[in-house]
Amino acid sequence: MLTLTEEATTAVKTITAQFPDAAQGGVRIEGAGSPESQFALSVVDGPQPDDAVVEKAGARVFLDSDAAAVLDDRVLDAQIDPEQGSVQFAVTSAA
Repeated sequence: MLTLTEEATTAVKTITAQFPDAAQGGVRIEGAGSPESQFALSVVDGPQPDDAVVEKAGARVFLDSDAAAVLDDRVLDAQIDPEQGSVQFAVTSAA
C-alpha cells in the first residue's frame, strides 16, 4: 500500500483544510498505466466506492483502482514552498 512521508501528510492536511466542504475528505489520486506516468490529484469530500484509502495522522488519500495498483509499493512525498504557497508531490520507491 502507498505510504506517506511526514511532508506529504502535512501537505495533504494543509490542502484539505482549505476546503471546508472536504473536512472529512482528502486528496484523491487518479491513476495512469505506469509509475512513470502523470497522476491527477483532486480534493474530494470522500472516497469513491472502489477507492483504496490511505490514512496517516489525519491525512486521507484516496486511490482509484489504477493508482492503487501502480502505487502499491511506493512512497508519496511532498515539497512545500511557503513563499509561493505551492506544493509539489513526488512518488518514490519504498526504501
